[in-house]
Amino acid sequence: MKKLKRSARLVEMTQYLLNRPHTLISLTAFADRYQSAKSSISEDLAIIKEVFEEEGIGQLQTLAGAAGGVKFIPRMASEASLAIIQRVCRELEQPERVLPGGYLYMTDMLGQPNLLNDVGRIFATAFADRQIDVIMTVETKGIPLAYATASCLNLPVVIVRRDNKVTEGSAVSINYVSGSNKRIQTMSLARRALKEQSRVLIIDDFMKAGGTVQGMMDLLHEFNATVAGVGVFVESGEVGTEDRLLEDYVSLAKLTAVDLKTKQTTIVPGNYFDTE
Repeated sequence: MKKLKRSARLVEMTQYLLNRPHTLISLTAFADRYQSAKSSISEDLAIIKEVFEEEGIGQLQTLAGAAGGVKFIPRMASEASLAIIQRVCRELEQPERVLPGGYLYMTDMLGQPNLLNDVGRIFATAFADRQIDVIMTVETKGIPLAYATASCLNLPVVIVRRDNKVTEGSAVSINYVSGSNKRIQTMSLARRALKEQSRVLIIDDFMKAGGTVQGMMDLLHEFNATVAGVGVFVESGEVGTEDRLLEDYVSLAKLTAVDLKTKQTTIVPGNYFDTE
C-alpha cells in the first residue's frame, strides 16, 4: 500500500480494524502496511481507541510484548441495545404478525441487514467474554442471526439440518421432543461440520419451551462439544417455568401475552436487560 496522509491512514486503519473483529494485529503489520513508524501507528491507534469507546463502537485491546498488538472487540452500549430492542418489540406487536399457535411472523425483520447487524453486535457483546469456537443454529430462520453474530465474533457458522443432505456426507442424527407441541422430530449435523471438543454458541430466532435448543445441545454431546452459551432473539413468556427445558440462556425480547382472538400481543425486552 502506498504511503498515506495521516487523515487517510486513520480512516483506512479504522476500516481495517472494523473488518477484522477479534483478530490480533501486530504493530509491525500496521507499520509495514502504511509504511509508517510504530510510534506513529501507536498514536493513531490511541485516537481510534478513544473514538471507539466514546461512541460505543467497541473496545481496542492492546497486548504488550513481542507477540502483541491490538484487537478490536465489537460492543454495543446497554442504552443503545435497549433502544433497538424496544423498537423491535413495537414492530413485533403489530396484530398482523400473530400466527396460529401464538407464533410471530418475523421473517421480514430477519431479512433487514441493518437490524441483523445490530442484533449481531448485541449478541456479540453479551457473549464477548466467553471462549467460543463456532456459532450453531438450526435451519432456517435462525441462519441470518447466526451469521450476523458470527461476523462480529469472527467465527464460523454450523447449521443443523432438519434432515440429512446427501451433499454433506455422513452425519450424526438424533431425535428430540419439541417442547411446544411434544412431537418427536429429527435433526442432523454433518460429521465434518464440527470438530470434536469445540465450544459452541447456539443462536435461535424463537424459543417456546426450548425443545429445539435442547435438541442441539444433545446433538453437541455426540461431538464431545461444549455449550458456551445460548442466545435467543425472542422467547415466549407464556411457557411456565416447570415446562421450560432451559434455564441458562440470553433472550433479547420476550412475548409475555398473546390473544389469538384479538391478535393483541405484549412484547418486552428479554432477560439480557434484566441486569442492565
